[in-house]
Amino acid sequence: MSPEQNSSIMDALRDIVGPRVSNSLAELCCYSCDASQVYGLPECVVRPLTREEVSRILKLAYEYEIPVTARGAGTGLAGGAVPVRGGVVLDMSGMNKILEIDVENLQVHVEPGVVVEQLNRALRPHGFFFPPNPGSSSVCTIGGLISNNGSGMRCVKYGTTKSYVLDLEVVLADGTVIRTGSKVLKSSAGYDLTRLMVGAEGTLGVITAARLRIAPMPKRRRLVMASFESAELAGMAVVKAFSAGIVPSACEILDSTTVKVLRRCDPNIVLPDGDILLFEVDGTDLSTSEDAKRVSEVCAGLAQSIRVASDQREMSEIWAARELVGAAISRLDPSKSRIYVGEDVGVPMKEIPNLMRKVQEISDSTGIPAMKYGHIGDGNLHVAWFIDVSSEEEWSRLRRAADMIHRAAIELGGTVSSEHGIGGARAGYMEMQWGPALEIMRAIKRALDPKGILNPGKLGL
Repeated sequence: MSPEQNSSIMDALRDIVGPRVSNSLAELCCYSCDASQVYGLPECVVRPLTREEVSRILKLAYEYEIPVTARGAGTGLAGGAVPVRGGVVLDMSGMNKILEIDVENLQVHVEPGVVVEQLNRALRPHGFFFPPNPGSSSVCTIGGLISNNGSGMRCVKYGTTKSYVLDLEVVLADGTVIRTGSKVLKSSAGYDLTRLMVGAEGTLGVITAARLRIAPMPKRRRLVMASFESAELAGMAVVKAFSAGIVPSACEILDSTTVKVLRRCDPNIVLPDGDILLFEVDGTDLSTSEDAKRVSEVCAGLAQSIRVASDQREMSEIWAARELVGAAISRLDPSKSRIYVGEDVGVPMKEIPNLMRKVQEISDSTGIPAMKYGHIGDGNLHVAWFIDVSSEEEWSRLRRAADMIHRAAIELGGTVSSEHGIGGARAGYMEMQWGPALEIMRAIKRALDPKGILNPGKLGL
């Protein structure tokens, strides 16, 4: 783009949003990355506040074939909101209103910039909650959560974000505004455009509002903590529990390395030795008591210790320890840094023990230390890899380890991403995972975005 054309487009954007546009290098650098190894510098950042502004911006971008990348809080781990082809970044965080809480119809209507925890704070007095709860709930936005079909700890019982999206207001590449659903809890009227947009990472349209289903808060929660001699045995216990018909509201794993790191971070944390499973069950007093007993019975033949949290306070302290994992990881070795690659694979339930074994083999064979934790109840494992970032040789071994874990997940019938998204970081594995189906995705992309301006360079499209 020539300097003259660039100046003309900046003037046009100022006509739309006033001072809420910038091409200051200092600001642009803030939008050039996320926690992944994907980078891209935009030519400007625009902060719309209304659907009309988003529509006008996209009409302008469509006319001049300018790439547009929508962005929420920037908490992504795969480069999904990084503008790898430059162009315009749409910072949607300013569109952060809760438009309606409609308890009678079990739903809320929100703008995409609403933070997940903000929504749950607003729902709490009504006795309801929005079940998807990623580890970044206190900062991530609804728009980003929908775009990646994020989930978190409780999707094992409640499902992922796609299960809660009833309707989306979406601005297409040419500025056209559409709705994808309705207020009703079910519909069989035509193609499911809502599901098409969920997980599309902004490659098919820009979300400007969402109607979400909500759920009543459970009356009681109980937590069972079981420790094992190996992560593989812990994986076997998970398979055994689900095969017995137990469906916990959350099922997390903290491997022995993770437990050691948590203790270094907070010596007061009371966690047993070994690889730990955390089973949470929810419901009534009676049902949770019975479910906790059943979990304990199932784990008895495999675990080296089993304990039910004595009260809500102890349960809260244990979950607080789980939430510390991301921050505590640096204590493993202060001379090394965590790198987000190969950190979000998922496999079918019965393959969990095999996945646990393969990850340990990969770590041992490459000499890259790793912590294993995550939502093992739905087959989703997070692997925290550590290297000395000044060593090219360690970078090379890390890239090999990440490639091996992605391939292992696919070979086990799984996925290279369960909840963090594909973005640019995992785009190279889309053909391996999907085969000919990837061409169908590309055809849909061409139909809705013929000029290829919406978040180009993502999803292997």
